[in-house]
Amino acid sequence: MNKLLVTLLLFLAFAKGTAQIVKPVKWTSKVEKVSDTEFNLVMEGKIDDEWHVYSQFTPDGGSLPAEFKFTDAKGNYELMGKVKESPYKKRFNDVFAVDEYYFEKEVTFTQKVKVTNPKLTVIKGMIDYQVCKQVCINDTKTFTFAIPLMPIAKVTPIDTIKVEVTSTTKDTTVKTVENEVKSKVTVPKKEEKKGLWMIFFLAFLGGLAALLTPCVFPMIPMTVSFFTKQSKNPAKGKSNAIIYGISIIAIYVILGLAITAIFGADALNALSTNPWFNVIFFLLLVVFAVSFLGAFEIMLPNSWANKVDRQADRGGVIGILFMALALAIVSFSCTGPIVGTLLVESASKGGIAPIVGMLGFSSALALPFMLFAMFPSWMHSLPKSGGWLNTVKVSLGFLELALAFKFLSNADLVLQLHYLEREVFLAIWIAIFGTWALYLLGKITTPHDSPLSHISVGRLSLGLLVMAFTVYMIPGLFGAPLKLISAFPPPQTYSESPMGFSGNSSSSSTEALPEGAEIGPNNLIVFKDYDKGLAYAKTVNKPVMIDFTGYACVNCRKMENNVWSDEKVKEVLKKEVVLISLYVDDKRELPKNEQTVSKVTGNDIITIGNKWTELIITRYNTNTQPYYVLMDLKEQKLNEPVSYTPNVEEYLTWLKTGISKFKK
Repeated sequence: MNKLLVTLLLFLAFAKGTAQIVKPVKWTSKVEKVSDTEFNLVMEGKIDDEWHVYSQFTPDGGSLPAEFKFTDAKGNYELMGKVKESPYKKRFNDVFAVDEYYFEKEVTFTQKVKVTNPKLTVIKGMIDYQVCKQVCINDTKTFTFAIPLMPIAKVTPIDTIKVEVTSTTKDTTVKTVENEVKSKVTVPKKEEKKGLWMIFFLAFLGGLAALLTPCVFPMIPMTVSFFTKQSKNPAKGKSNAIIYGISIIAIYVILGLAITAIFGADALNALSTNPWFNVIFFLLLVVFAVSFLGAFEIMLPNSWANKVDRQADRGGVIGILFMALALAIVSFSCTGPIVGTLLVESASKGGIAPIVGMLGFSSALALPFMLFAMFPSWMHSLPKSGGWLNTVKVSLGFLELALAFKFLSNADLVLQLHYLEREVFLAIWIAIFGTWALYLLGKITTPHDSPLSHISVGRLSLGLLVMAFTVYMIPGLFGAPLKLISAFPPPQTYSESPMGFSGNSSSSSTEALPEGAEIGPNNLIVFKDYDKGLAYAKTVNKPVMIDFTGYACVNCRKMENNVWSDEKVKEVLKKEVVLISLYVDDKRELPKNEQTVSKVTGNDIITIGNKWTELIITRYNTNTQPYYVLMDLKEQKLNEPVSYTPNVEEYLTWLKTGISKFKK
């Protein structure tokens, strides 16, 4: 009943235009003493039901990640590492075509600091974050952390000094509770479990692919024959083969453990959005791909294989373990690129993903050795080695090359360089998959291919499938959404022609644009500057529609894609109003003479986004996006503003009602 009442109130507030300042996150802070000079600055948020706060690690191109700023650090304190955060959930956002990391119910951010000024009593910090439900709010919260004077007395390692700060806009209350023991239990999230299972499944497929390469496949009958013939009895041969398989799994899992230990879970999360690591991953995958295509082989030193091979002669469990290690070294030219790709992809997911990935890969690699040793008669069903093994290897090279450009695209999106926009990315993929199709159909060959007199039915079928996929991508150059691969190319808005090559050229001509205007969503003319938009509206005697929006506002994009795209709505927005879109998350700094302090919130107004946030709060007493206002040339409301309105007819009625009042 209470939930129903809250829902009804929210509906009345948003749907009927009752503007209000919404604060879905209640923040508190505290200081935990680690040592005489080291402290944890803890920021805890209680999040209202159905609202989401986004992680600092959520990838660029989606919702707005949390950002932290601590002032007056020089000579007073040092930040020790990045801000740590409580476990987040992960979900694919089909509007932005990226994975998003977010928190529900509650969130904890912790920054460890080392105090270098013994007289320091206060540290000030700030979090800039986005919280979304049906609407999005970009908010800033300032914290004041009270640092205890030190040293006072010895305390046990588990004792902490806890300082809770509960603050409003004007008042700050500080409460100190000494020697309080704090403990929290972290519960794995369902989404994280699903993500790990997906990594395991993909890695398992990678292991199966590695089996079908020239370096591994011929070793299956040789190794199984060794265990069955050299063992004193069949049972011993089977047990040795099982130990061999377990040893293979152990070797690769240890590799995953090493990657996780070297980088750490938090650092691995950061890698996924770091542009320079994405560039390094791109170059690494290109090297792997070129190797698979036959330009060269990536091999470990022969001396390693010789030394390990000598140890394998020792026999027993130790000898079998070294046999497994010898397999990993000898087959590295084929398995190395696959393992490297899996480690790159799983490392970007963070946490224990590299361990799970190596477990999946090694399980698939080890399974045939164990099964064929247990059931030797199955060996007769194995296909013979031949040129088809190199076909598998080359095909993996094409897939590696295509995946490499996804990492380069990530870097380009983060840096906003616009070198690898959607059309360029798709053109590259069309070239890669088109060439792969020609290869499978026997039209081109690579250095290590055997002479080909005919192609098998399986190779022909795969060639046709790849060719069909290539043809499927071509309309994407002209604006088609390509839903099957929406997670890979850049979003439609990150392109040379956001509306596709078939957009109305007359409406998008830069010559026809008023001064200060640009082409926006659905090929509409928009102003991003309030004063210029209002001045233009006065010259053409049209009402103004203010669109309070955000680059990282998912429901803003839904309104543009699903409501503004309707022909009737689009016609009204195009011909009967002057559209001003004000982005409240625009991070560009204002000129110094325009920077000020909010009279309402007390926050610094430094960026263009801060300026538009101040406008929506002071004039319309709300802070949510999307938010639409129809006003006349005297800046008076023509009707009550609306927020997220997914019903096209309802939104169209609202537009026409306001415009009709302007014309009276």
